[in-house]
Amino acid sequence: MSLLTVQGLVKYYGQRPVVNGVDFEVNPGEVVGLLGPNGAGKTTSFRMATGQITPNAGTVSFNGEDVTALPMYQRARLGMGYLSQETSVFRKLNVEQNLLAILEIMPQARTLGRSLTRAERYERMESAIMRFGLNKVRKNVAVRLSGGEKRRLEIARCLVCEPLLILLDEPFTGIDPITIAEIRQIILELRNEGIGILLTDHNVHEALKITTRSYLIKDGKVRTQGTPAQIVRDPVAIAEYLGSGFSDSSYRGHEQHVRELVPMPATPVQSMELPPPTTPKPIAKTLDFAGATPKPSTAQMILEQEKVQRLVGNLKTADQAKAAEELTKKGLAAVPALLSALERRDAELRQHAVEVLQAILKHPIPFDAFAPEAMRKAQLAALRELFERKAG
Repeated sequence: MSLLTVQGLVKYYGQRPVVNGVDFEVNPGEVVGLLGPNGAGKTTSFRMATGQITPNAGTVSFNGEDVTALPMYQRARLGMGYLSQETSVFRKLNVEQNLLAILEIMPQARTLGRSLTRAERYERMESAIMRFGLNKVRKNVAVRLSGGEKRRLEIARCLVCEPLLILLDEPFTGIDPITIAEIRQIILELRNEGIGILLTDHNVHEALKITTRSYLIKDGKVRTQGTPAQIVRDPVAIAEYLGSGFSDSSYRGHEQHVRELVPMPATPVQSMELPPPTTPKPIAKTLDFAGATPKPSTAQMILEQEKVQRLVGNLKTADQAKAAEELTKKGLAAVPALLSALERRDAELRQHAVEVLQAILKHPIPFDAFAPEAMRKAQLAALRELFERKAG
């Protein structure tokens, strides 16, 4: 049985169908890619699969259950993990605290059928740190981590929740070649553990190197599908996406390579070896973000941040006005997510984020959403310093 089955997805914005009858599926231990040019409907299809966008028609089934109407956090509790394109770590928490914060809000461990004890949370934190090579930076706050370290921390946070499926939104965007190779290796390891992976990325070369199968979406429909070796030779894929100059030499023999890697254990998380129990350290005060008073509930903080991230994403949808109003009401709590939006490649989204930030502050901010990248980076650095001073 497929882990994820998407059937007949349809999404309209106004009178325009952005997605019109998209079907795809992901099996255990399989890496599936959604490919296509900008504006093709692949991102909207991906976000309907994650639960960020509600389809006008069609169904999304996960592990045999219809999850079409479920929000993201309920899908996560069923075993559907999600890693966004933008950095999602808690910037002012260190590596250990980032992992413990996620472990703290887990309703129960899926493999145990009960909540984790405090000692078990520390054991799983320790296992994740060692597995993803984060031991040397375990006490570093996330804002000081490199791009690759942040990405490994994000994947570690996702895996401590014991997902059956992980959805990766542009995992190869904005990172250096060494980090790309690290992420590729991690994806292979996850696949070999039986975890299904759905990814979408504009870096078609890297996507095809790692996927078992891919679907090409254009004009809101699946135009073709197949293994990487099939896709790069497909006349439809060449004509509508890859172009005649695309080299297929990297994908010869890909099917044999996939067959050699596919054997997997039945239960994904059983391959994660836990170290001997460690003595828990008190962390009540270390979960504080900006002041001397600890946050009353890490769970509430995380759920609120997820809501803010969804609202920021909605700044590019038909619900833009409502999302902007809600973000403005949240005030400074929405600022970190809005600043992250200023790093995105989408100029329209950057402009919407600027407008919301100005509404929150009630005065203009020195950031040009359409300026060259180097200028935007300098302006954003100055903005971050400004808000960090305001936060104390």
